[in-house]
Amino acid sequence: MEQLEVGDTVLCTVERIVGTVVSVKIPFENKELEGNIVMSEIAPGRIRNIRDYVVPKKKIVCKVLRISAQGNIDLSLRRVTQKEKKEIMEQDKQEKSYISILKSVLGEKSEELIKKISKESRIFQVLEEAKLNPNKLEELIGKESSKKVLEILNTQKKKKSTIKKEIRLTTTKSDGIRLIKKILENLNGINIKYISAGRYTLEIESEDIKIADKKLKEVINTIEKDSKKLGVEFSVKEK
Repeated sequence: MEQLEVGDTVLCTVERIVGTVVSVKIPFENKELEGNIVMSEIAPGRIRNIRDYVVPKKKIVCKVLRISAQGNIDLSLRRVTQKEKKEIMEQDKQEKSYISILKSVLGEKSEELIKKISKESRIFQVLEEAKLNPNKLEELIGKESSKKVLEILNTQKKKKSTIKKEIRLTTTKSDGIRLIKKILENLNGINIKYISAGRYTLEIESEDIKIADKKLKEVINTIEKDSKKLGVEFSVKEK
């Protein structure tokens, strides 16, 4: 069974606004948890009207800051990046789509299955894993039903996400151009664009933003190591 942890990014629904505190509902493991956001964690800088950022019944993406021994959950809205927000909203959209698929294949039996899965994981995670390894799904719904679900999943076209990062590679060595080319060659699955002297963007496209992000980090680590070996100055532009 999963546990909500500090640092998790979660989808919430604004419940009410009382003074400078926003109360939200967090769907988790087939139940709803309650969380709070204080004014300083709504947005950076001075807030003139809190309702410019949060409105009752509106869905927002927050980061878990603290979980007390009593189970009180403190959240932050301002610390969520655009990438994290996009990822969570896409997963929520996909979750609803996957639930609809299960209902269309299993009919009335789907409700019980959805409750069972939700106690341990998310429908989104289970069906994503089923694309690579259908065994668990087969155990849950049977081989024939699993086959039908996977056929529908495989016909869906998922929107691809692009992650970009700007880097700098500079050197005063006479063969600097050759060294930089050597560092950047053989980076499979990465689109490299030259911006200006010493500046490049790295782009990776994937249906799974987590996989893309992990791949980009691995590539940046490789570039950093190779740059150090060849005596080339390397840096990453932070937004």
